[in-house]
Amino acid sequence: MITIEVTQKIEAPVAQVSQVLLDHAQLDRFFNAKIILIKAQNNGELIGGKGAVRQISIGKIVFEEEIISASNEHICYRIIGNWPVSDHQGDIHLTSQLTPQVTSLDSSTTQLDYIIKFNGPKWLPSILLKFFVGRDINNAMKKLALHFVARSDSTGTCA
Repeated sequence: MITIEVTQKIEAPVAQVSQVLLDHAQLDRFFNAKIILIKAQNNGELIGGKGAVRQISIGKIVFEEEIISASNEHICYRIIGNWPVSDHQGDIHLTSQLTPQVTSLDSSTTQLDYIIKFNGPKWLPSILLKFFVGRDINNAMKKLALHFVARSDSTGTCA
């Protein structure tokens, strides 16, 4: 089993980070993949939440992911089927990080903890797969953090 863990600080409230991560049609801003929402969330769920299915295209590799559960604090998804990897599950935990200077949840920092577990194909060395997937997730989370910095800079709320 391959496990990848990424932690990222994001200068935005938990609810805003969650909304951006559940906006499947816009995720290609962060990930090097084409992402299409093919099924909306179940009735009564967060927009983009539980029951949503997205198609991921990375070059010629195409697969689907399903959102298993979603709240502002936790997003859990899995690859449908056993290709390109098997037993895949991704968990994104979002925690508000209030600093002594910040007293409002609306202006807090979010700690994002992203954990992915899966089995790779037998013909591909696990260390190689872990390196490439880990690098892509790290880069995507850095882009996500920069998205909020750029957004706050353009509104004039941050120096």
